Formats: sequence, C-alpha cells, structure tokens
Amino acid sequence: MIVQACLNGARPIDFHPRLPLTPAAMATDAVASVAAGAAELHIHPRDADLRENLSAVDATIAAVRAACPGTLVGVSTGAWIETDILRTRALISGWSVLPDYASVNLSEDDAPEVMGILTSIGVGIEAGLASVADAERFVALPDHARVLRILIEIGEQERETAFGVAEGIAAVLSRSGVSRSILAHGFDATVWDFVRLARERNWSTRVGLEDGRVLPDGSLAGDNAALVAAAVAIYRQG
Repeated sequence: MIVQACLNGARPIDFHPRLPLTPAAMATDAVASVAAGAAELHIHPRDADLRENLSAVDATIAAVRAACPGTLVGVSTGAWIETDILRTRALISGWSVLPDYASVNLSEDDAPEVMGILTSIGVGIEAGLASVADAERFVALPDHARVLRILIEIGEQERETAFGVAEGIAAVLSRSGVSRSILAHGFDATVWDFVRLARERNWSTRVGLEDGRVLPDGSLAGDNAALVAAAVAIYRQG
C-alpha cells in the first residue's frame, strides 16, 4: 500500500495559494510531499499560460524527476486537456521525457486507443474507473491485465453513495479475476473517507490539492505536504 501525492489536477489557479502550476513549483512541492511520506507523484503539467497541456509533459517530468530521483511520477491523459482526440494521441506519442505511468479514464471514448499508445511507448497505465460501467468496460478489454494498477476514483459527494459505487467497481474486478493493485480515492467531501476505506481494504490511496484542500479536521491545509502527512498518519494507525 502507498500514499500517492496528486499535486494540482485541473484545479483553477485560485483554488489554493500553494497550488503548484509551474515545473519549478511542482518540483518543489514534489520534494516536500515525498519527505512527508508520499511514495509516488501524480501531476498535471501546465503550459506557460498555466493551462493543462500534454505538450508540457517533457519539461515538467524532467524537472520533477531531477528533484525527486527514483520516485515514480505519473500524469493525466484526460480528454478535457486537449479536447481533440487526434491531438491527444499525437502529443502522447511525441513525448520525449516519459512519465513512469499515465492515468486513463475508462469513461472516455478514446480510452482503449490511448492505452494502446501508452503501452507502445513503454509508459505504465493507471486505469481510472469512476463507475460500475467503467469497470465492466475495463474488464472486457483484451489487454486489461497489462495495466500497472486500477484507480477507483469516485466523484459522488455523499459518503454512502460514494462507497456503494466503489464497492460495485471492486465487485466487478473481483468477479473477473483482476489481480492488479488498487488505488482508491475520493474528491472534496469524501477525500478522508476514502483514505480510511483504502487503509481498511489494504488498498493504496492518494491525497493532494487535485482532490481536496482541507485536512481531516476540516481546516485548510497549508500545502500538499500537509495533506500527505495526514494521510500517512492514518495509514500508520495501529
């Protein structure tokens, strides 16, 4: 089990005063998050205008990897980033500084093709499942066993509803004999519920400003490292 740090995501620039948006800021935050106990990093590279951009992957991965040598670093391939299927495919195929893995949302139409490109260039895949339908689509893919891990990533904000979706996804994976490791996380209101659920289920989890900005006591976190430290403390509870 690990705690992954998700540093920024698609959050707007005013979401938090310490939201890292440049390669240098992401590198600095990465160092602090690893020191706080994060085993891996998940980032959304931004261009010079601070907008998410797949063409910014090379420079950002290089900066973060130089700051945190040996730490696995992943990125998103979300369809909203480029809003164009062919451009998304071309930019991923053209990466020269490869992330260790990239997340692919099974809710997106082009997910199988993006997964194929990532496999062809040697980048691991985190298969993002946000619904039972996503899970059923995933297990029907002929190469689903080749992914690095499964992300159970739930957007529903009511705790019991969110847990129900997560358990439904887990049930589909279990029935299909999927043996890849699972990383489960919530969003905003359910971040800490899912950290605790993941610990109970022996799953990995992630925290960071991509998913939420408050600590378990409801106070505003100072930065990503504070969120990571809180999650690590939960995992270390006896």
